[in-house]
Amino acid sequence: MFRARRPSRSGRPRTARTSFRRLAVAAAGGLLAALLGTPVAAGAEPNLVQNPGFESGLSGWTCSGATGTTVGTPVHSGAAALRAAPAGQDHARCTQTVAVQPDSAYELSGWVEGSYVYLGATGTGTTDVSTWTSGASAYTRLDTSFTTGPDTTSVTVYTHGWYGQPAYHADDLTLTGPGGDPGTVPAAPARPDVTGTAARSVSLGWSPVTGATGYHVYRDGTKVLSTGGASATVTGLTPSTAYEFRVTATNAAGESPKSAAVTATTTADGGGGGDVPKHAVTGYWQNFNNGAAVQRIRDVQSQYDIIAVAFADATATPGAVTFNLDSAGLGYTVGEFKQDIAAKQQNGKTVIISVGGEKGTVSVNSSTAAANFANSVHALMREYGFDGVDIDLENGLNSTYMTQALRQLSQLAGPDLVITMAPQTIDMQSTSGEYFKTALNIKDILTVVNMQYYNSGTMLGCDGGVYAQGTINFLTSLACIQLEGGLAPSQVGLGLPASTRAAGGGYTSPSVVNDALDCLARGTNCGSFKPPRTYPDLRGAMTWSTNWDATAGNSWSNAVGPHVHALP
Repeated sequence: MFRARRPSRSGRPRTARTSFRRLAVAAAGGLLAALLGTPVAAGAEPNLVQNPGFESGLSGWTCSGATGTTVGTPVHSGAAALRAAPAGQDHARCTQTVAVQPDSAYELSGWVEGSYVYLGATGTGTTDVSTWTSGASAYTRLDTSFTTGPDTTSVTVYTHGWYGQPAYHADDLTLTGPGGDPGTVPAAPARPDVTGTAARSVSLGWSPVTGATGYHVYRDGTKVLSTGGASATVTGLTPSTAYEFRVTATNAAGESPKSAAVTATTTADGGGGGDVPKHAVTGYWQNFNNGAAVQRIRDVQSQYDIIAVAFADATATPGAVTFNLDSAGLGYTVGEFKQDIAAKQQNGKTVIISVGGEKGTVSVNSSTAAANFANSVHALMREYGFDGVDIDLENGLNSTYMTQALRQLSQLAGPDLVITMAPQTIDMQSTSGEYFKTALNIKDILTVVNMQYYNSGTMLGCDGGVYAQGTINFLTSLACIQLEGGLAPSQVGLGLPASTRAAGGGYTSPSVVNDALDCLARGTNCGSFKPPRTYPDLRGAMTWSTNWDATAGNSWSNAVGPHVHALP
């Protein structure tokens, strides 16, 4: 395929207007004290955070994945504190939306205890801020500050821990500055739609609600997650089980009534795949600047369900890989990169690390190399929060040792590990090929094979015919080889370039890609080649790359994404 620093403590100076106002408040406070004979703290401002010490449980707060609770010890003051425990890829983020005023300065502080505990604010309209401690055996104060943008009327205050770390505690959070008008509680959302189901997850979508700054999702009456957008994927479900879902809208004024309920049933358990939607779009994100649009992970178009970070790098140790963010070329810090990954995952997306690429030199040719590969990929997953790995080795693959490596990785990472593959067309012409054999060897833990239907020339289809790249027959007849050769339909995706500039050859119009998807999944819009049967569980499509897609105005994902998500 064509080709960690922690967040800094940041702050902004107070505006002149705010400083003048505070002087006025201080003077007024002194006069009032003189008149009433009672002490008044000069310049004191109210705390804008509701339930800052968690004395009322989690009232006003939302914690991701039900990771938060309140405890009576240890506390910084009062009778309660927050305890939030990271679990898997969930770093236990607890949030509260607060009404503020535009163009105003704010101070944020809180007391935390634990390893890698973060305090910050998002939605400031200027530069979102955070601060952190790598380890505090006793309560430690964290402080940061920000100035709101000209149109900002609310911000989201948050705490979170980190992957693989024990539970953290937080208490006595304070946000000072001019309070805003919380407005009115938003109306209840319309009943959500089920946009995808998998063995352990359900994806939902709904119409945005005017005045809402976020949404809560309830499963069988229990709040299970919060999101800032009008879609979410609920994970951790049981295969072949029916669930009821409702949604509420929130803002600084409060939470709306619940929506009408929708029922969804998870699919039967099959191979691997974590919580990827039944029909998914994969996009590669470039960790380098080659003339395509420079993106941060947060900029990746929302149609992409799986974001493959390209690429991990080989090391001097056989089979081992590492990842080096191109901070200088992209203007991106490691801390920002990690936070963006976590934010995408909070919105139901999957982020994985891709190994290989056109110029990749990773080689797994022994049992030792297989162990090194598994251990190093797992270390990257823990460090950056990746959900899994993509195998894009274009310079040879040994099925025996790559199978060993991926099975060892599965043992380390657990059942939610996402494994994708991006072989070239020549690699999937026969089940005797090393790539195809690897896919079949790990079928029980494999998520999807997104073969590259480009840079190929002509190839044989499953009917023995010769087909040229860039045509519907090329897509459907080569997919047929995988579908009839032993892979489940849910493990097959169509990989295409996002634009003519994204590959040396094989660009295929999105309308042709959509016709091919219809042909395979529904038996409609086929070319002269017609598959022997339909495959309604076909996983979806992939593109190289999200950057080239953005360069072309996201024309590929805007056309193919909705079509994939509407498959049966």
